[in-house]
Amino acid sequence: MAIIIIVLLAAIIGIWIISTQRKLVVMDENINNAMQQIGVQLSSRFDALTALLDLAKGYAAHESQTLIETIKSRRSVITAKSTPDEVLRQEGILSEALGRIAAVAEAYPELKANENYLFTMNSVQSYEKMVRSSRLIYNDSVTKINRILRMFPTNLIGNMLGFKQRDYLEVKEEKSDMPSMK
Repeated sequence: MAIIIIVLLAAIIGIWIISTQRKLVVMDENINNAMQQIGVQLSSRFDALTALLDLAKGYAAHESQTLIETIKSRRSVITAKSTPDEVLRQEGILSEALGRIAAVAEAYPELKANENYLFTMNSVQSYEKMVRSSRLIYNDSVTKINRILRMFPTNLIGNMLGFKQRDYLEVKEEKSDMPSMK
């Protein structure tokens, strides 16, 4: 009888460990997916930004060429394994470039009134909204896994299986001061 109880208890613990591991894997993959989505949307914003630079080229050739070279040299791809700091660096590059494009648009009102410029700027702003949504999803997923990894007894299993708490995507203070592109 004691052997049956021990085997039953071991089976219950084994099933719980497997169940916990599977839950943690799902949460970890949700975080990876959210980071990958941020990367896709940042890449799309870079593409739209390049299109804006092409439009500005006719108005301020030197400024746009310098900006294109700067962006190409500093741009990196955001993947599922990227860190929040890497995302913030890429967003900083985008913000800087958008600010410089806004300055060119202010200096050349005909550029600012250009239909293609307006359409492309709307695309950039649309991608910005998608990045914000993905950031919310990412941070929500990080909250879920961090919460469960801090709770006993899941924290024991999580640590044994190599799951670590993740960092949040923090909002940069200057982000609120981004220039208006309209």
